[in-house]
Amino acid sequence: MAITDWPADERPRERLLARGAAALSDAELLALFLRVGIRGKSAVDLARDLLTHFGNLSTLCNASASAFAAIPGMGLAKYAQLQAVLELARRALGEEMAHRDVLDSPATVRNWLRLKLAQLPHEVFMILLLDAQNRVMGCEELFRGTLAQTSVYPREVVKLVLERNAAAVILAHNHPSGVGEPSHADQALTDTLKKALALVDVRVLDHFIVAGNAPPVSFAERGLL
Repeated sequence: MAITDWPADERPRERLLARGAAALSDAELLALFLRVGIRGKSAVDLARDLLTHFGNLSTLCNASASAFAAIPGMGLAKYAQLQAVLELARRALGEEMAHRDVLDSPATVRNWLRLKLAQLPHEVFMILLLDAQNRVMGCEELFRGTLAQTSVYPREVVKLVLERNAAAVILAHNHPSGVGEPSHADQALTDTLKKALALVDVRVLDHFIVAGNAPPVSFAERGLL
């Protein structure tokens, strides 16, 4: 049965308009993005098939172009549309961080980091540069490593912070293994960077570890800063 034949209060679009996007399931939201199904399947059926195939929404959104386009009913045009939606979400969150004290909106920082780092196959170390009002001035990827490790050089971090005239920073890196617990090496690196930046009067507000679909782990919340 086509979605247009469903009762009005069960159609995803009408439910979204009446109750808000948060009221919809992952499959219903994805169906609105897909707009149409394929022969024998509604957009909701197709959305459910996609989620089953990829396992979850996050893996689907971060699938490669070839993997996404290989699914019947999909293609490179749909893949491009999906990536555009994700990039819009990243930019919207980035704008919010640039205009608000990040300490007042920790969920925004977490969501942005997850969109940026969660599904990368390699480890990346990033630094968010903040002004005196704790607003994000910019974000830089400083180091990229293998699946197991990356090399972070404190002098490069200090050099960047001084060049950008930052008053504070938030550190972040991902664990491609999917295990978000801070390692001894993570803690040692954080301590080293905190001491090095303190010498130039720059505060480290937090260090986040992004691992898979779980909420990023905060060193500040763990009492590790």
